[in-house]
Amino acid sequence: MEQTLVIFKPDAVMRGIVGEVLSRFEKAGFKMIGIKMMSPDHKHYYHHYETIGTLKTRKGDSIFERQLSNMLVGPVIAVVLEGVEAIETIRKMVGPTEPKSAPPGTIRGDYAHMSYSQADSSGGSISNVLHASASANEAKREIAHWFNDNEMFEYETVHEKFTQPK
Repeated sequence: MEQTLVIFKPDAVMRGIVGEVLSRFEKAGFKMIGIKMMSPDHKHYYHHYETIGTLKTRKGDSIFERQLSNMLVGPVIAVVLEGVEAIETIRKMVGPTEPKSAPPGTIRGDYAHMSYSQADSSGGSISNVLHASASANEAKREIAHWFNDNEMFEYETVHEKFTQPK
């Protein structure tokens, strides 16, 4: 089974849509094996977005700092989800980074509408509800950054009875 990290960003937490969105992952058969609410500091986000995600390297200082400022406005909920091809499937469920480009039916398409141009004109960042790991390597590094081993749980779900080989 593949594991991935999903972070409910401050806009999702403050809007009160975490349960509604999380249920979409559960209904698709993904299992929560770790979950916690926290308010990480700048250093934690720097490691997440640059050391692991190379956002600053790829997009520049301005976008990087705007993203970190956006993440620091409130608490987040970090979740480790597990399931068959979890990374790719969850990224499809979440939709493109720019909510305006996300089709209806995706989480960003259903719960956000901001565009890059709107963020640029306001000097802000994209409020797009979630972060989801982009690759297996990124997921492994992100999970290790956000969770200790004793914060992860193993148990069997009904879905696993139908998705795991006998």
